[in-house]
Amino acid sequence: MNREQMLNQAVSNNQTFNFVIIGGGATGIGIALEAATRGYKTLLLEKHDFTKSTSSKSTKLVHGGVRYLTQGDIALVREACIERGRLLKNAPHLVKNQSFVIPTFGWFDELMYTVGLTFYDLLAGRYSLGRSLRVSKKRVLEYISTIEPKRITAGVVYHDGQFDDSRLAINVLQTATEHGALVLNYMNVVTLTKNDYGIVDGVVAEDLETGKVYTFHGKAVINATGVFADDVLQMDTPGQAKTISPSQGVHVVLDKNFLPGSHAMMIPKTDDGRVLFAVPWHNRIVVGTTDTPIPNASLEPVALVEEIEFILNTAGRYLTKAPKRSDVLSVFAGLRPLAAPKRESKKTKEISRNHKIIVTQSELFTMVGGKWTTFRRMAEDMVNKVEAVKGWEKIKSKTRDLKIHGYNKNVDYSDPLYVYGTDKEKILELAKVEPELGETLSQSLGIIKAQVVWAVRHEMARNVEDFLARRTRSLLLDARESMRIAPAVASTMARELHKDKNWERNQVENYLAIAQNYILS
Repeated sequence: MNREQMLNQAVSNNQTFNFVIIGGGATGIGIALEAATRGYKTLLLEKHDFTKSTSSKSTKLVHGGVRYLTQGDIALVREACIERGRLLKNAPHLVKNQSFVIPTFGWFDELMYTVGLTFYDLLAGRYSLGRSLRVSKKRVLEYISTIEPKRITAGVVYHDGQFDDSRLAINVLQTATEHGALVLNYMNVVTLTKNDYGIVDGVVAEDLETGKVYTFHGKAVINATGVFADDVLQMDTPGQAKTISPSQGVHVVLDKNFLPGSHAMMIPKTDDGRVLFAVPWHNRIVVGTTDTPIPNASLEPVALVEEIEFILNTAGRYLTKAPKRSDVLSVFAGLRPLAAPKRESKKTKEISRNHKIIVTQSELFTMVGGKWTTFRRMAEDMVNKVEAVKGWEKIKSKTRDLKIHGYNKNVDYSDPLYVYGTDKEKILELAKVEPELGETLSQSLGIIKAQVVWAVRHEMARNVEDFLARRTRSLLLDARESMRIAPAVASTMARELHKDKNWERNQVENYLAIAQNYILS
């Protein structure tokens, strides 16, 4: 993906796209792939970087949603289990089967979770990742050697999916472009255009890198901006009722020694009525999440002190070594774009993760709600809706069995480059051609210079944050280590992007300012 080439194609010949998609998170990229594979001329515009906001800050789970069973949301769980299975099949280099241990205390816990998770398996049907079963206390301690033995009498093991959200996003975008889609980051939509009949027929966008303003024409304009969906709706219909109820989810990242085995742990009972996950991820442990209502969405949400304490205290009750603030390698917060409830008093954890499509009188299409696991199904529903409203011929979806860019079934998880799938060999080839690019930037993060060059040339990385936060996951895995290597990353990127020393200095300063919010003092 080359930004200059994409932009030149997008502005050429005053063309009209079938789909103009606003937003480059999970929802937007899914719609871009769905539309492009059906043969529609597709353009996606992202104000910042792809998955800059919510979609890069998930719990890293592709899951049916065990807790939704307690809400009676059986249809959502069934749909999510099916989509989980499809993702595992279509992107095995990024999505894997993860076993979870639920510590239980007493026979009632054992019975309740065994029965509930057996039903979970049945809902998945042929997409099940493995049978849930009760295990003894001895077996639980074998699976998770650091669990506090006084807290358990036995356990239940079940299976769900685990993934790298931003890496999947990049590969989905690459797949979309291979089917003809054009995608641009750092392109801010400032207004919508309408025809003489008041129907939305395009957008006006500013290139944030150059300041140039462009008009892009589209037969269908899609608002896929997640927690910022109401901002775009206001462009179309000032005074539009609120559609999004943001909820903040915080995660802390710990060293692998807190959960040294291959199993994840789900803590089923927390003080706020949610569940807490501790999940192995890139040789670290991600622990979360919280559920805090937030009145206004922000691009860089910051974890609240009480959220961090809640996670550490809850995890500490179940581990022989309680994690402290000084143990936290990184802390990150994301905002869930929950559909606003009809009853204001409804708690965010009770709001369904179902998605819904809003079509305004002027035919602006907006997706609200949803989650990463069901992003493909959400996209299928959106394109179907556009076809129906616009009166277009119905074209069958082609994404259910579509292999995602980088597809590779033979994954070696000990290799830091495994997330690149089949692109791994191309990155190593860069280092062979130019030996300097084989230099290691960080031993603990497993990053070499060639990855920086690859990200600029093929993954549309435009700045240091793009690379350290999303093309690699350095910021989330070890914020301080990512700050240490930021100057070397800036230097390598500057050479690729033909930038000067002043750009390098500004990039490092900007990145360090952002990274401070991921560190606990």
